[in-house]
Amino acid sequence: MEAAYPPVRAERRAVSEEESRRANGPDWDRYADEYQATHGAFLGDTGFVWGPEGLTEKEAGVLGDVGGREVLELGSGAGQCARWVRSQGGRAYGLDLAHRQLQHSSRIDDASGVVVPSVQATATAIPFAPASFDVVFCSFGALQFVADIDRCIAEVVRVLRPGGRFAFSITHPTRWMFVDDPGPEGLVASQSYWDRTPYVEVDDASGEVSYVEHHRTLGDWVGLLAGAGFRITDLLEPQWPAELDRNWGGWSRTRGLLTPGTAIFGADLAP
Repeated sequence: MEAAYPPVRAERRAVSEEESRRANGPDWDRYADEYQATHGAFLGDTGFVWGPEGLTEKEAGVLGDVGGREVLELGSGAGQCARWVRSQGGRAYGLDLAHRQLQHSSRIDDASGVVVPSVQATATAIPFAPASFDVVFCSFGALQFVADIDRCIAEVVRVLRPGGRFAFSITHPTRWMFVDDPGPEGLVASQSYWDRTPYVEVDDASGEVSYVEHHRTLGDWVGLLAGAGFRITDLLEPQWPAELDRNWGGWSRTRGLLTPGTAIFGADLAP
C-alpha cells in the first residue's frame, strides 16, 4: 500500500541549507517504507546499482578495487551499495539523514548477515575524523538534497585521504529542462537548463517546506570538483537497456531510449 502524503504545492525558489535539511529528512522518513518495498528487489539487499538504468558497480568499476579499503557511502539509505562493498572486501560505512532508512538498513543487516555500520547525519557535517577514508561515494543520495554543496564537497575532501576516490551519481542535469513525467510529456523541454532555482514542495496545510531538490549543471559539477582539488576521471551517462521496461518515477523506457537520465562522476583527490 502506498503511503499517504499531505497535499503539497510545487514552487521554484531559493531555500537555505537548514530548510533543505529540515524538509528532506522527514520526507525520506515518510517515503522509506514505500521506497524499499517498490525498489528493494531491483536494488538487491547486497547490490550496487548506480541508477534507474540498472548499471551496477560491478559493470562500471567506477570505485576501483575496494578490497581492504575504508569506504563511506553518503545518503546510504538501506545500505545496499555499502553492503556490496563489504561483500567485496571493503570496510564500508553508511551515512543517512533519514532514521527510517537506517532502520531498513539494520533490518537488511540482520537478514543478509552483512552488517553496514551506519550513522544518522548530514553530508554537510560528516561525523568522521580527517583522512578517514580511501573512497567516498554517493549513489543518487545526499548531493541533490544539499543546498550548501560547497560545504558538502569540502567535507568529502576533509574525510578523504590524499589520492582518495570520490564517485557519485545524480539525476542527469539535462533532465531539469523537462517535467518529471515518464511518458511522452516528459520529452518536451519546458524550462531553462541554466535555471538553478531549487525545486520546492510546500505542505498546503502547514505552509512548511516538505521537500527540496537542487539543480547544478554539468559545468557546475566540473567546477566544484576541480576547484576542490579533484581530477575527474569518469563521466558516465548510462544508456537505457533495451530489455528494461520498468518505470522509476520520471525514469522510463520511453524517455531513457532518447535522453540520459543519470550522470555518474568519478574523481581522484590530489595526493
